[in-house]
Amino acid sequence: MDNNIKSLEGIFRALGNRRRLQIFRYIKNKKRASVGEIAEHIDLSLPATSRHLVIMEKADVLDKKQESTTVYYFLSPYSHKNLSNLI
Repeated sequence: MDNNIKSLEGIFRALGNRRRLQIFRYIKNKKRASVGEIAEHIDLSLPATSRHLVIMEKADVLDKKQESTTVYYFLSPYSHKNLSNLI
C-alpha cells in the first residue's frame, strides 16, 4: 500500500472522534494550547485528554513543545497546510 494512503488513513482515524475534532478546532483557533487548557475547553479529564493528544500526535496531526513544566500542542505543518481548511 502506498505510504501516502497509510498516512492519510492514520490521520482520518485520529480525527474520526468527536473529542479529537473538538481538540483540532480549538488548537486551530488558538494556535497552541496546553493539556490543561484543552481539557477544560472540551470538559474532559487530564488523563483522557492526554490520551487523545497522544493519538493525534502519533498520526502527525499535532506537534508539541515543552516550555518549562508546560507542554503546548499545535498543529503539525502537514495539518496546518492540508487539513486546517477542511475542518
